Amino acid sequence: MTRRIDPTPGQVAERAHLLDASGYTPPIHRFAPSPELAPLVRRYWMPVWSLPDGHTSVQRVLQYPVCLIVVSHEYALLVGPTSGLSSQELTGTGWALGTMLQPAAGVALVGGSVDALTDKAVPLPDEALTAAIRAAIGDDPDDPDRQQAGVDAVERALDAHLPVDEEGLLVNAIVEYVEGDTEVHRVGQICEKFAITERTLQRLTARRIGLSPKWLIQRRRLHEAAERLRESDRDLARIAADLGYTDQAHFGRDFRTVTGLTPGEFAAEPTR
Repeated sequence: MTRRIDPTPGQVAERAHLLDASGYTPPIHRFAPSPELAPLVRRYWMPVWSLPDGHTSVQRVLQYPVCLIVVSHEYALLVGPTSGLSSQELTGTGWALGTMLQPAAGVALVGGSVDALTDKAVPLPDEALTAAIRAAIGDDPDDPDRQQAGVDAVERALDAHLPVDEEGLLVNAIVEYVEGDTEVHRVGQICEKFAITERTLQRLTARRIGLSPKWLIQRRRLHEAAERLRESDRDLARIAADLGYTDQAHFGRDFRTVTGLTPGEFAAEPTR
């Protein structure tokens, strides 16, 4: 049984979501997966928006090392892992139901090594799933029962990919370790934790998540940096040191390369 996990109104619940330059984000309804699908799915999210004529909002995301299924009233996509900053332009009125998959799920959905889909998106091959989601949401995306029905349609489709193989469980555990332990600053620490060689780790992450182990560490750092900057922590030297950077300049270069903004510029943006 899925569970709604909507945040407190007005609060940003996702550290990866950078909002648009004005601080706007549409209402986003979030659901946790049913326990049996947890090895395949991290969560579901569904923004519903209605913007005035002529207005555009560009939503920015520092994506996690996973593939996404995104079905809207206009498109249906299988989105590969994004090495840089992901952005989506919103106009008019609309909705999209997204499924953030676990690292283990990529190979099954892509049909092979996930690095073939890194920084790419392709039409969702499962046309029946697309039709089921759109039928469930219908013309009332604000209806909680319709939102739940859309999520249930995804769960039924993904159930066919259970159980997760041992390699998939391993890559889930590796990503969870890197994302959850702020003391992980070196690829060697991952190798030591899971008793594998760096070469084996490189091959595993390329095949299963389409990205490098070093990228995993950098992305975790930038997620934490964005969260702290959003909370008005402006001590850039301290943030850099806490995140394991050798100096503030290195941190600033990494942050700007990925987001297009310096840490100071990002901190100055509205958060609501």
